[in-house]
Amino acid sequence: MLRRNGFIPVVVIGVALLGAGCGGGSEEAAAGDPATIQAIEGTDLTRVVLTSEAAKRIGVRTAPARAEAGKRTVIPYDAVLYDPNGDTWTYTSPKHLVFVRQDITVDRIDGDRAILSAGPASGTPVVTVGALEIWGVEYGGIEED
Repeated sequence: MLRRNGFIPVVVIGVALLGAGCGGGSEEAAAGDPATIQAIEGTDLTRVVLTSEAAKRIGVRTAPARAEAGKRTVIPYDAVLYDPNGDTWTYTSPKHLVFVRQDITVDRIDGDRAILSAGPASGTPVVTVGALEIWGVEYGGIEED
């Protein structure tokens, strides 16, 4: 898997695809950038807001976090991201087309599920496809030719 090795090249490719794919074709994309980054007041976090065209082009998909017996939160393993230091996090989607990075603590992996000891509340949508591209937007920005 590309969770630890190849992390940065995948992000660079994803950002290039997102930028190349959002140069036109919809009124929403033509009205402004395919993505904006907004500071979240009172925190060191940012939110990434995509146009619907940008989200469609990178194929963003989400699934809800869910609670299991014993207060553990379970998310799809596809929603777990590792940074170069091995720290784990996921992107949540508090509103349609809005994405916020959240640190998580993985207790264990059980097949295609990650059982967390710290993470999003049950019912919170987490990004299962497109998170690396969102990360690239948050940290790398998008520049169109």
